[in-house]
Amino acid sequence: MRSNKKVEKSKFIVDENQTMIRLDRFLFDKIPNVTRNKIQEGIKNSQVFVNKKVVKPSYKVKSKDIIEVEILKNIRPNDIEPENIKLDIIYEDRELLIINKSAGMVVHPAHENWNGTLVNALVYHFKNLPEMEGNEGRPGLVHRIDKETSGLLVIAKTNLAMESLAKQFKNHSIKRKYQALVWGVPKDNKGTINVNLGRSLKDRRIVEGYADNTLGKKAITHYNVLETIHYISLVECELETGRTHQIRAHMKHIGHPIFCDKTYGGNIIVKGNKFTNYKRFVENSFKLIDRQALHAKSLGFVHPKTKKEMWFDSELPYDIQQVISKWKKYERPENY
Repeated sequence: MRSNKKVEKSKFIVDENQTMIRLDRFLFDKIPNVTRNKIQEGIKNSQVFVNKKVVKPSYKVKSKDIIEVEILKNIRPNDIEPENIKLDIIYEDRELLIINKSAGMVVHPAHENWNGTLVNALVYHFKNLPEMEGNEGRPGLVHRIDKETSGLLVIAKTNLAMESLAKQFKNHSIKRKYQALVWGVPKDNKGTINVNLGRSLKDRRIVEGYADNTLGKKAITHYNVLETIHYISLVECELETGRTHQIRAHMKHIGHPIFCDKTYGGNIIVKGNKFTNYKRFVENSFKLIDRQALHAKSLGFVHPKTKKEMWFDSELPYDIQQVISKWKKYERPENY
């Protein structure tokens, strides 16, 4: 199957908590695999409408603005290919299912990842999954986690479930707890990181924390240190908001990047000395996991039909358990 260039239409309704930023910056953060220059070109060529009107790239987006976009981009011209990929389903009923996603699986098809995704597996195993408005081509999805992050995802099987779960995510009433191995020991055993997050203008793969609350979007992470093991800590993080790379960027911002996180600087020695033996020990630890040590462990929400509170939990995956075990056996010399 080959890629092609065509016009893709997107619609965005600006969140009431959105800070007033330039339209081109807002869309740069929202639309994957499109450069800022391409977005600015699209705005100038009347391919972007705000409340049905043509505006300039410098227009400042406001709460409840309706933004419609027609931008030329690389997309898949054909339907999603069903693939017989085994799914780890830990719960299923007529409305929804809970999947424990393995690290390394992309959630939905996108640039350079058209096959082997969770969505490819979903369309093989399930027929007529609903699609969220403005999120077409991603049947069943109401949220996502990063490719190299493992853990729980809820999938909608009906329109009722899709609407209910989407509303709960929008209202921040979904309960999501992650566990992560991070470098160092946070100053406080419990804390809240309330720092706005936004895409880096230098590298859009990276999300940055902004002390200036007029930049980025509101992002809140509550954390609790569960265990300290020499130079790393096992931390539980609960999301109040759900921004891209939120935990990874927030932990980096406070000086405790996630262990082995290549994008946010956790794949080098952050704490401890760089003596040969210790360096070799850390490198061997990286080989056990080779991805950010982050797992979406728990998920809670109100069932769309029964209205009962649902709660699901999962075990830490084997690779993270291996790293914890290795660090517990590590004997730190006094001069370290």
